[in-house]
Amino acid sequence: MPWQAFKILVCSVLVLTALFSSSLKAREISSYALINDDGSLRIQGKTIHLYGIHIPKTGKYCQTNISPVVCGSRAALALEFIIKGFVRCEIIEKNSDGSLVGLCWLKATNFNEVEDLSAYLLEHGWAVALPDAPIEYQTLEKISRLRGSGIWGFQIDNRTLRTN
Repeated sequence: MPWQAFKILVCSVLVLTALFSSSLKAREISSYALINDDGSLRIQGKTIHLYGIHIPKTGKYCQTNISPVVCGSRAALALEFIIKGFVRCEIIEKNSDGSLVGLCWLKATNFNEVEDLSAYLLEHGWAVALPDAPIEYQTLEKISRLRGSGIWGFQIDNRTLRTN
């Protein structure tokens, strides 16, 4: 192989390797998260919907036992409660509106465990598993329904606590 062709081949491999490795890094986002009222996250200027779940509208609820008072949907307030630091999301897909869908988690406080945010909302009854969600998510939703947790409990949002 002539030297010039070899140099072109090596440069091509290096460029492809750099492109491939940068695309892998772009598939994960890790930073401080803001919680949108619909339960999606805002991380590094990007809106990320949690993978495998749908968050039904529950009306706006205000937590008055903390200062300052925090208002939002029940799912958003549940996420505000658990997220106390950085969130890491593995991006699964990009929606047509430019938002992302991600499998997001945070490091729990006990024994360095990782908390899956979609699973957390399902377990507490503030989300439903999508039809193509993993079987673990489907199971968590069924358990939550049986317990009467969250949206599966009595409907208080339609009465006195609704503010919007």
